[in-house]
Amino acid sequence: MDDAEGPQALCDLCLAQVCHSLDSLCSRRADGSMSLIWAPLFPQEMADQLLHKMATTGILNDTTVGIFQNCKELRLRRASIRCCPVSAEAFRLALCPHRLQELDASWVPGGLTGANIVSGLASNLECRSSLQRLSLNGLHLDWESLEEDGGVRVGFSSLQGLRTLNLANTDLTDAALEDICALPQLETLDISCSAVSKLTALLECKNTLRSLIAHRLRQLDMSPARLLFVLSQLQALRHLDFSDDHFAVDDSDGRDADETVRQLLEGSPQVLPSLVSLDISGRKRVTEAAVSAFVESRSGLVFLGLLATGVSSCDILSSHEKLKVTGEANENQVCEALRRYRDRECFIREALVHLYNLTTDIDKPRPDMLKLVLSGMQSHPTSLHIHLVATACAFNLTTQDLAEALPVSLLTSTVTQLMFAMKTFPNHQQVQKNCLLALCSDYILQDVPFDKYLAATLVINWLSSHEDPTLQRMAVAVISILVAKLSTEQTAQLSKDVFIMKQLLAIVQQKAMVGVVDSTLKFALSALWNLTDEMPAAARNFIECQGLELYEEVLESYYSEPSIQQKVLGLLNNIAEVEEMQADLLEEDLLEHILSLLKDSQVEVGVRYFAGGILAHLTSRPQSWTLGEELHTTILKQLHTSIVTWAQLEREMVSYRLVSPRECSCGQSGPYIWSAVKTHHITAACWRRKV
Repeated sequence: MDDAEGPQALCDLCLAQVCHSLDSLCSRRADGSMSLIWAPLFPQEMADQLLHKMATTGILNDTTVGIFQNCKELRLRRASIRCCPVSAEAFRLALCPHRLQELDASWVPGGLTGANIVSGLASNLECRSSLQRLSLNGLHLDWESLEEDGGVRVGFSSLQGLRTLNLANTDLTDAALEDICALPQLETLDISCSAVSKLTALLECKNTLRSLIAHRLRQLDMSPARLLFVLSQLQALRHLDFSDDHFAVDDSDGRDADETVRQLLEGSPQVLPSLVSLDISGRKRVTEAAVSAFVESRSGLVFLGLLATGVSSCDILSSHEKLKVTGEANENQVCEALRRYRDRECFIREALVHLYNLTTDIDKPRPDMLKLVLSGMQSHPTSLHIHLVATACAFNLTTQDLAEALPVSLLTSTVTQLMFAMKTFPNHQQVQKNCLLALCSDYILQDVPFDKYLAATLVINWLSSHEDPTLQRMAVAVISILVAKLSTEQTAQLSKDVFIMKQLLAIVQQKAMVGVVDSTLKFALSALWNLTDEMPAAARNFIECQGLELYEEVLESYYSEPSIQQKVLGLLNNIAEVEEMQADLLEEDLLEHILSLLKDSQVEVGVRYFAGGILAHLTSRPQSWTLGEELHTTILKQLHTSIVTWAQLEREMVSYRLVSPRECSCGQSGPYIWSAVKTHHITAACWRRKV
């Protein structure tokens, strides 16, 4: 995701290798947890990095976290188990003995509670004073279950060194907030989306609290006057976030808070005199006059959050160059919102809508914008609302020539995220359409590295339930290119799926029934041609799906369309290469039709080459020939006549190559390639086309 592409840092590569090889580096304890067999004394920062790498690669769990248990070589200070399934017991054994300064246990699944974490950390006397930052975002706190230690409840206040505490999206209660506000050094507190109803407890830390994040406090029950009084007492406060989710259906609960915000904006600068950052995004009742009055009275203001308030276009905002604003009035405001609100679905969604409007007619590459879009998608992997708009933005930012000017690594990340969206929302037509539009780029498909096998299967699955002509054309084009880019092993795997063969043949039949010649038909034929190249399994599926009968009809009905004829004959060549399937092609009507193409001087030479290839295959094994000898002789003579003619053409030739060498009538033995054929020694050939 960096602007400049470059090699990974050696440290990252080494840590990744350790994670990959963890099984071989460890033994197992009786409880199944891992223990390093041997380890050097890690630099302290590298131990933190190893834990972080294990978390971000998805391998951190009760088993693997055991390597930090009773291991003097791995000393943790800044620990992150964010989103990792670590139980209370594993947390207590592996992490609590360390002298931690920071811990991020946000969104840990599987039952680990805030009470487990606090009591575990408090059991380490060193942690009680060393821990400065704690994030429990998204956890069940279970505060009432905290046990007493020597007659005193072991709560947050027992962690006397805490300066930063994140309890957003938790069941934080008023009683727990009172315990928290007793912390002597508390500077930053996030209680967003929690269950608190009173903020009076904040008066206990009014001399130390510098940042209060109180987004969407739906259960807040305080009069505007009382709430404003509490806030006005926080003399050290520099950042206040009192924003709200503007998508709420019933906003009656937020009216008192909105009134508090209005009074704060219009009030004296002596209220919260240290304030330099205020976020009131989502507050629907804010007025331009109130915002103007606030900005004029606060010369030291550096940030103002106004997204989804309708007042971010105030004239006064443009005159303060150093003031950063989130809103929808211009590009800077929208991008600032995407940067600041990464973890807030409601605001990311709103900002993406405005970004989409800004990028509809964009004509310059904007990797910075694309990174912000991807960041929003990655932060909210299950949000349909975000992916619906974000995939449309991704298309706008990578369309036409814009992609070629973007870093390849950024495009790889983009395509990977688009494929994730296709997998996550398989039944949402617009999301799938947006992803398909973005994928349908020659540059991306040809030159950008990504999982092309996965992309091919996703597009094919999408194709099965959609018949929109425009989208169908794009999907088949994408499939055609992707199939040609697969490795032999991937093509073989794809070839085993009869469903894929049926989908592509259904498109060919759909077009052939009405005699249409368009790019969709051509792409479908190309995809089938590529899919069966040196793939006997795909050739067998083709025959079992009645593809041969369909192709015979196409050969006859598209006699004057050389581009169609060539693709059809190319696939039949692939089948003719497989000895055990040659018998399926030994139909007199089919061979006579192919022979007529070989004879017809009005037919393009390329088509006649392919016709010759099929016939050369089928006549090269006399022991397997089941039709009349007269037809066999006629084919050989016509092959001779045609090849002599081709030898006189001044153009690049496609050669026939012998499958099984045998001796010719002149006494020479194969294999015979073009040079031999030019001397009239016509033997069987395998057809090789250029992709």
